[in-house]
Amino acid sequence: MENKKTNTFKIVLIALFMALTVVMTMLFRIPIPFGYVNLGDATLLLGGLALGGNAGFFIGGLGSALADLLLGYASYAPITLIVKGLEGFLCGWLFKKMRHQKPLVATVIPGIWMAIGYFIGDTILFGVGAAIGSFPLNLAQGLVGAGLSVLLYKMLKPTLDKRFTKQ
Repeated sequence: MENKKTNTFKIVLIALFMALTVVMTMLFRIPIPFGYVNLGDATLLLGGLALGGNAGFFIGGLGSALADLLLGYASYAPITLIVKGLEGFLCGWLFKKMRHQKPLVATVIPGIWMAIGYFIGDTILFGVGAAIGSFPLNLAQGLVGAGLSVLLYKMLKPTLDKRFTKQ
């Protein structure tokens, strides 16, 4: 019975992080020529740190793709699903591999991946010129998201540790 409660709790947390990713993406966005820069990465990376790689994939992929759809960037949604999903997965996976010791490394590497992933996506959609133009802003978004997620994780760590060590 306890395992069922644990699974339900984790599903609720994943849904909460997905919703927060949508909100942070939609409310805090800065338009750029072929898309926008936002703070959704901070939330999806925090979800990866707190809940692991598989949860991070759903939080990043589905949460960010839903934001794209709601904001009218449907052409980006499939790319976002893959790029942000892998960003969240990579964060959680790396953090586990590092025995939960180096959250900054576990978030910076996926943040850099996100910029590279969008470089590939922008090249496919708009050409290499647009990809080159968007890359620095996407990289900045990934690195700011990494830093914010680590700050939030360190603030929430006592609560997360207490909740997840009880189970």
